[in-house]
Amino acid sequence: MGDRWHVEVDRGVCIGSGMCVGHAPDGFRLDAARQSHPRSAETDADEEILAAAESCPVEAIAITLRESGEPVFPPEE
Repeated sequence: MGDRWHVEVDRGVCIGSGMCVGHAPDGFRLDAARQSHPRSAETDADEEILAAAESCPVEAIAITLRESGEPVFPPEE
């Protein structure tokens, strides 16, 4: 069994670029105010969701391991 992720979008930081939806349309949606939302707060580890987080121009997307809370993205420095 693979890792499970918790996905959050900081809507105070999100600028509504839509890059996340472009990379992972099954993982993110934009609301009427063009703010990103994960389609599900918990998901199986997914390369498209990781690519979406990495492509966010303002790093508004955070991914952590569900079990431990360890950061997946952005990585700890």
